[in-house]
This record gives sequence, C-alpha cells and structure tokens, in this order.
Amino acid sequence: MSVNSTQLRGSIGVVGIVFLVLAAASPLTTVAGSLPVMIALGNGAGAPLTYIVAAAILLVFSVGYAAMSGRIVDTGAFYAYVTAGLGRRLGLGAAALAVFAYTTIQAAIYGLAANTVGALVVQYGGPSLPWWVWAFALIACVGVVGYRNIELGTKVLGLLLVLEVVAIVALSVAVLVQGGAKGIDVTSFTPGAFFSASPGVAMMFAIGSFVGFEATAIYGEEARNPRRTVPLATYVAIGAIGTMYAICSWAVVLAYGSDSVASVAAEGTDNLTIDAVATYLGPTAAEVVAVMLVTSLFAAVLAFHSAISRYLFALARSGHAPQRLASVHPRHGSPHRGSLVQSVSAILLVGVFAIADADPVRTLFTWMAGVAIVAILTVMVLTSIAIIVYFRRTGADTRWWHTRIAPVLGSVGLIAVFALVLDNFTTLIGGSATVATVFLALVALVFVAGVVRGYVADRKAPAADLSDDDRSRIRS
Repeated sequence: MSVNSTQLRGSIGVVGIVFLVLAAASPLTTVAGSLPVMIALGNGAGAPLTYIVAAAILLVFSVGYAAMSGRIVDTGAFYAYVTAGLGRRLGLGAAALAVFAYTTIQAAIYGLAANTVGALVVQYGGPSLPWWVWAFALIACVGVVGYRNIELGTKVLGLLLVLEVVAIVALSVAVLVQGGAKGIDVTSFTPGAFFSASPGVAMMFAIGSFVGFEATAIYGEEARNPRRTVPLATYVAIGAIGTMYAICSWAVVLAYGSDSVASVAAEGTDNLTIDAVATYLGPTAAEVVAVMLVTSLFAAVLAFHSAISRYLFALARSGHAPQRLASVHPRHGSPHRGSLVQSVSAILLVGVFAIADADPVRTLFTWMAGVAIVAILTVMVLTSIAIIVYFRRTGADTRWWHTRIAPVLGSVGLIAVFALVLDNFTTLIGGSATVATVFLALVALVFVAGVVRGYVADRKAPAADLSDDDRSRIRS
C-alpha cells in the first residue's frame, strides 16, 4: 500500500495520547521536585488549591483548543491554529516559540535527570562522573526511541507512567489512612491558604507543571478518529493531571501538618517528598521512588523530544524548514529526521552549559525551565486569540461557549498568569535581574524572528496562510 511521504501514520488512541501528555507533565518529577519548592517559595499549604485553579484555567482554554482540533488536524498544533486564525506571520512566530519552549524545557530536564542519575550511581557505590556524561547518555537513549514510531514511545511511556502513578497514589493513600502528622484537615482548599505568602510564585510553578498538555493536538495525524480522540484526550489529560497534583500535594502537606509544611520545606526542599515516603511507606519505598524519579525524567524528555520532532516536521511540510525534515520513515512512519535534528540540538544546548561548568540544577534546570514557561504561555495566549478570530471569521462552529465565551475567558486567565510569571521571573530562574532581562529579550527575539520569516514568506507567496497540504487537513 502506498503511503503519503509527508503524512504521519499511526493508530494511537485516547489512552496513548494521554500517556504521552502525562509523561511530559512528569508527575513524579513535579511531586518530588517542583512541589517542595512551590511550597517553600509560594503559598505553603495552599499548593493543592493552586493546582486546582491552574487546571480550571487550562480547562477553559482547552474548550476552544479542542474545538479547533476538530477543524484542523495537523501535527503543528499551535502553529497551525495561530496561522489559521491570525495569519502566517504570527503563526510562524508561535511555531518558533513553541519549538524554543520545548527545546529549552527538554534541556532543563536533562540537567535535572543527569544530576539525579549521578547522585544515585554514587549512592550505590558507582563512580562519580561529571553530570554531562549522564546527560549525553540520556540524550542517546531518548534519540533511539524517538527515532521510531510513536507507538513504541507510547508503550515505553505508558509503563513508566503507570509506575509513577502507583507511587504517587500509594503515598497519598498512606498519608490519608494514617491521618498525617496532625490529623486530616482541609485548610489547603481555603481561600486564606491560597492567598497566603506568595500565591503568584505558587501559580507560576503550578502552570509550569502542566506544560506539555497541549501536545494532545500534535499527535492528531497519528490518532484514531482525531476529531473525537484529541478533544477527549485534552480534557482527560488536564483533569487527570490537576486531580493527581491536588490530591498528592494535599497528602504531602498533611504529612507534615498544614501549619508546619512551609517551614519544613524552607529548611530543605531536596527530600521533602522522599522523606514523606520514607515515613509513611518505609525506607525501602523511598529508595524505590528515588530510582523511579529517574524513569519519570526519562519519560518527560522522551515526550518533549517527540513533540519537537513533529513541530519540525510540520514546519518543513509547509515550506518553512528544510524539506528533508518533511519526510516520513518508510518503516516506522515517524518524522525520523526531525528526531535526529532534535537530538543534535539537545547535545549542543546541554553542551554549552557543560563547557561553562554550570550547575545542572541551579543553572541549567532553573534557567531553561523559566524561559520555557514564558515562551509557552505566550504561545497559548496567541492560540486562544487565534481561536476566537478563526471561528468568528469562518463561522465553522457556531457554539458560543466553545468558540467565543470559553476562549475569551481562557485568554483573560492566561494573560493574568502570564503577568504573574513576568512579575516573578527573576525568582523563577534563580538569577539576577540582568539575567532575567536577557532571557526575556531572547524569548522576544525568537518570536520576532519567526514573524520576520513569515513576512518573507508572504512576500514570496502572499496568496495563502496555509499550504495545500495544510488545507487538506481542515475538517469541514
């Protein structure tokens, strides 16, 4: 059977896509890595409600996002949506930011993962090697899996994710059954707890924990019945991530007591969750969870690697990246050349920090994660506005809630979060105001570069915003 050389193949369903998205969200990494910092620097016991608020904002945004996925099935997702609504120039600006965001957050996770692997190896009697050795080894492993069809990646991610969820659920159940340190209370879900200390910082970490959920649309071409699969997977993914984080963060709060957890976290964030596991599940379980944190990080970088490969594929197919990247592997049906490019870019970016002898966590992880959150929030705001414009102009969907009200509310919520992130950006990256300004300028430069590329493309071929292949994927 002949296969379109620029059409991705696959039969991934709702469960498979949700696995990919949850893996990108990296539940165990969030619970054991980000949550303790969020509690210490943010609103302490109010963390659980913060996750719920963040999930609510993203669910409202996803209503229009899901409606758009029913009209345009394209592995470019944000790029295709912004192009359809706001034109090719802003579409390419959004695409540049999306690729930039995923690339930087992937590099951030490589730093955290390399540091975690190195510490575990030393703990169990292995050699003490530079962190970048482990980072490059992880890049190689991810590259091999990412080169193949996404269904293989789904199986790998699915297994790792199940183990993560089991660990998180086990900790939550153990704390709740044993009554925590000072009994069960619902202080975490009160407005007072939410607005205590620094809710802006907490919201920043909460939104960052959801980065990757938007990838549901990226796998539309490889999905069974994408018009149904993508919207359902989006709602399920956000709901599952929000529920999981809210319950588990509540359990961690109760493990130390609502009135004590913030001070305990401030004294040391590194082992807050692992120590809770040791207390409520035993030392052996704590060691197992520490090892599983490595698999969680691997799952996250694999998911982002897959997303970036598909963005490069979509850009090449529409003529805005080298055409060689638009080819599909004859056996695996995957964007294999985009995968190779992504592996090389990861080596280069991580290599820069290795040459600079930077700390893999305090510098590589915090700086690149902060940049990624700003970039992806910018893309989401553009997408939300594009959805409103697209449906208003085309009349392709006349449902007011799906195409007007929810997208407007989503835009307002995202803009509010974006303002909070900018206000706390220096804290987020753990650097100086000068470093923060440089990184924000870099995000703006990437966006402008994409817009300029769109301007040049318009000068050469001003007739359309979407290519013929793109238009063929628009569902009537």
